[in-house]
Amino acid sequence: MKKSTFLSVVACLFFASCSTNTKKETKQSFQVFNPIVKDTIYHREYIAEINAFQNVEIRSRIHGIIEKIHVDEGRNVKQGQTLFTISNSSFQQELVKAQAMLRSALTELKAVEIELQNTKRLTDKNIVSKTELEMLKAKLEVMKAKIEEAKANEAQAKLNLSFTEIKAPFDGIINRIPNKTGSLVDEEALLTSISNNREVFAYFNVSEIDYLEYAGSKGRDKSGEITLILANNELYNHKGKIETSESEFDKGTGNIAFRARFANPDHLLKHGSSGKIRIDTDLKNAMIIPQKSTFEIQENLYVFVVGSDNVVKMRRIIPKLRMENLFVIESGISTNDNIIYEGIQLVKDGDKIKYQKIATEQAFRNIN
Repeated sequence: MKKSTFLSVVACLFFASCSTNTKKETKQSFQVFNPIVKDTIYHREYIAEINAFQNVEIRSRIHGIIEKIHVDEGRNVKQGQTLFTISNSSFQQELVKAQAMLRSALTELKAVEIELQNTKRLTDKNIVSKTELEMLKAKLEVMKAKIEEAKANEAQAKLNLSFTEIKAPFDGIINRIPNKTGSLVDEEALLTSISNNREVFAYFNVSEIDYLEYAGSKGRDKSGEITLILANNELYNHKGKIETSESEFDKGTGNIAFRARFANPDHLLKHGSSGKIRIDTDLKNAMIIPQKSTFEIQENLYVFVVGSDNVVKMRRIIPKLRMENLFVIESGISTNDNIIYEGIQLVKDGDKIKYQKIATEQAFRNIN
């Protein structure tokens, strides 16, 4: 009796063990695909700050009252066009005074020259001593110096008077005018600023890795064109080119700044606006899978691979790049592997499933 009971227990344990080791087979059918190797394009984007080709502040060079404003905010102006007039009566008086001083000095010089000529004739006849002649020569040099000083004073007075007419340094667009007609402004007071937006510079920072990749691909990229994405996520109509970069990396961020130039014939881009620079990089023989077919566990990336026995195996993969809706794979899978396309949350490692392959076009709709 005891022996038969023992055999019954062993038999139960054996069948229980067999039942436990039997793989779970799901009734649902899953779609699978094979990774593909394809030449594609990788987009890298960087935050950019837009600066006008020329942008300068217009400041007063003198102290005075704004008598007239000749332009309005947001208007186009030409180089040399008068923008502001500052009260100039005192500067006109200074110019008149300086011109009078110059005329007086010239008159005195002429008188000394005549006297010197007469004294020289008398000295030759021994009527006047040579000492008196030397004194007149010295007086003549003093008068010449006085004339130079008078000319300098006249030039300074003309320059000060010219400062009362503030003109545009180049063709551009006038920005805000903080002081209105009648305002008293000090020397160096801000009157407005002017921007030349016919071309713009886009400044953006890249990491050292991206910098090295760009430097290595520069010789292979014949066009060198880059794309600007506007703040509303629309593509700017004109392509740009990277012109230069800074000479050293920022120690705090590890980045280096680049400068690109874009044409701006419609004046759409304004000084101080923002956007994103998109640089396209060619990827040769890239192994690609959809992101929706992957999942993460403790920061590692995995896929479900279905073997010839229809059993699901969890496979770790090493991504090289993350693109929009896609992963470029460095290692972990091959083009012969059957990877579950979607529904990965419904299976687990070791499940036995039914599956059917789907067309490449269906699995990779988002390849560039």
